[in-house]
Amino acid sequence: MASDRRPTGTSPDPVPGAPTTAGPTTTGPTTTGPTTTGPTTAGPTTAGAAPPPPAPRRRSAGRDLPAAIGVGLLIGGVFLASLLLLRPAFLVFVLVAAVVGVLEVSAALAERHLVVPRVPVLVGGALLLVAAYVEGAEAALVVFGLTCVVVAAWRVAEGRDGAVRDVAAGLLALAWIPLLASAVVLMLAQPDGQMRVLVFVAAVVASDVGGYAAGATLGRHPLAPSVSPKKSREGLAGSVLLSLVVGAAGVVLLLDGPWWAGVLLGALVGLTATFGDLAESMLKRDLGIKDMGTTLPGHGGVMDRLDSLLVTAPVAWVVLALLVPAS
Repeated sequence: MASDRRPTGTSPDPVPGAPTTAGPTTTGPTTTGPTTTGPTTAGPTTAGAAPPPPAPRRRSAGRDLPAAIGVGLLIGGVFLASLLLLRPAFLVFVLVAAVVGVLEVSAALAERHLVVPRVPVLVGGALLLVAAYVEGAEAALVVFGLTCVVVAAWRVAEGRDGAVRDVAAGLLALAWIPLLASAVVLMLAQPDGQMRVLVFVAAVVASDVGGYAAGATLGRHPLAPSVSPKKSREGLAGSVLLSLVVGAAGVVLLLDGPWWAGVLLGALVGLTATFGDLAESMLKRDLGIKDMGTTLPGHGGVMDRLDSLLVTAPVAWVVLALLVPAS
């Protein structure tokens, strides 16, 4: 290595940018190299100095909040109007939501080359919901079984390659959306069905609100970090607590039932709603997508709003049917 010590009497190296003084020129071999062009900054520079830190960027909320509020109010208004004014109108509301949900799930599964036989799933799912409203649970189960057979036959008729995989995808869509949604229709078909559906939906909404509020303010311990990092145990407690309160109040005030039935309903709704949200989050993570669709601006897809409702509906139907007789 060359020494940094300079012999006595030698002149220091010229400072870059300083004017050169006249004097004898010493010729010698010239070393060529690439030249770097760019704007020069006035003032002395320090060799090896770290560049200044970048200016902090504003974090985006990731959602169009005005659109989310507007769409939420619109859906809520249509839901209440169809439910309270005319029962068949609410049945149509459920049918439309189920059809859009099946289409969204089909598109999401197609990202992993899973082809849902849409025609038999859509037609059979619609018939399943109508059968549940007109004839009850037994008819709905019969239609579900027949639709499963048709889905398998339909896909096999198109070719055997990948048939088992696609049939499984079709049965998933059929069971996840129309079959679970039929529990809502079964509640609607009761003499006091409008109030039953209202209590059920209010308890699910309370679960979402309680979970968000408690998780945002008190959340410290992750609930399922590998599935949904933002969910916490404190949020789950908030979901169950607020759902319990709303469920008890709804059963007593709207259904004239015992308070303890409402407490049980609220507790189960809080648990199953959270499970439904986690189940869809796990599926979306496996598919590598953020939302199930873009149907609802600011919310994602219809399925992103139905995840908690669908899983909770059969639980609410059973609890209310057993503990709160129809009036």
